[in-house]
Amino acid sequence: MTATQTPTEPEPDLEGGAAPARRGLLPDLGVWRESADFRRLWLAGVITNFGSFLTFVALPVQLKDLTGSAVAVGAIGAVELVPLIVFGLYGGALADAMDRKLLIVASEAAQGLLVAALLVNTLLPHPVVWPLYAAAALSSALTGLQRPALDAIVPRIVRREQLAAAAALNALRWQFGAIAGPAVAGLVIAWAGLGWAYGADAVTFAVSVLLGLGLRRSPAAHDARPPSLRGIAEGARYAWSRKELLGTYAIDLAAMFFAYPAAIFPFLADDLHARWSLGLMYAAGSVGSLAVSLTSGWSSRVHRHGRMVVLAAAGWGLAMAAAGWSAQVWLVLGFLAVAGGCDMISGIGRSTMWNQTIPDELRGRLAGIELLSYSVGPQLGQVRSGTVAAISSARTSVWTGGLACVASVALLATTLPALAAYDAQGAPRP
Repeated sequence: MTATQTPTEPEPDLEGGAAPARRGLLPDLGVWRESADFRRLWLAGVITNFGSFLTFVALPVQLKDLTGSAVAVGAIGAVELVPLIVFGLYGGALADAMDRKLLIVASEAAQGLLVAALLVNTLLPHPVVWPLYAAAALSSALTGLQRPALDAIVPRIVRREQLAAAAALNALRWQFGAIAGPAVAGLVIAWAGLGWAYGADAVTFAVSVLLGLGLRRSPAAHDARPPSLRGIAEGARYAWSRKELLGTYAIDLAAMFFAYPAAIFPFLADDLHARWSLGLMYAAGSVGSLAVSLTSGWSSRVHRHGRMVVLAAAGWGLAMAAAGWSAQVWLVLGFLAVAGGCDMISGIGRSTMWNQTIPDELRGRLAGIELLSYSVGPQLGQVRSGTVAAISSARTSVWTGGLACVASVALLATTLPALAAYDAQGAPRP
């Protein structure tokens, strides 16, 4: 929202039949060729993600300039947390009860209006701090409403055996924005000012809305019930009954809470006497993720996705710890890239497990829970990293979080053995 590979000998697919085996490393583009709706979502995502990362960098930089406080910057995560939880769960119920296309497009348009408001505040003679927090909270609420629908629509427009390839391509879409956006943001903010970053983001949302309008309708099932607390609870009970899914949520939440230091990158760059590296720090993790995505042909042959998630999450924590220990900026950037690659591997495994096994009538509500697992963690992680950095230092915040991540992953893998034991060849079918 590459290149064609030639099949060689057949191998068993996840349906139990024979599927063409892809022995190369380049991404599988079959899903791109077959689904026009997937192409539209992918292109819209490339454009809007690029713009969103301009704001992702501009907002903490503006807060740092206005307040000079690491706690104030880390508090972005705090104000985003409650809206994300509430509207993430409600957005999941909405995705099962209404047209998913309508929900996606309306939320995208509202996000564009919020960025326009940030632009107006920035152009004031004396920009005010509270609108930055208000915009962050409202944007988080809109993300909570939209993301379950975005996730839930994919199994409707992509064949089951192509879900792993779709996950890799969707990650590639996100990584383009995550690499280009921060890199461009650093230059734009330095040479043209914050207003240009917000203005460019507003334009990307407008283009994304136009692309979204071209999607086919994706209505709710004829017997879908209106959103309710009972419906949300039904989704939560299903998630609880699937311990392997519960494990994916818990591990990702723990990994992001302990080892997501993005909020303190401006301070880490200062500690390393390398302010010029700020944009590169924001982009480094996505460089690693991109390297994995561009060589993701192997992912379609993996069926032990639970083990894949556990090992990759532990690798994320170790790489973050190494980044915190490093005193040379290029080593820090290298370890951040390794961490991003590990996170990408974990993300492919989690997404494949979710999309292969969750029934469509529960997909929206479970996507809401998924949203909390991979979004609440970073929000809380910003608060944790900012607080620890204020008490000690930015580097200490990074390496202690990395070690805590490794310990939490080991504990969760031990207490939820169904996760590591997950095998797609014997997994429940939706």
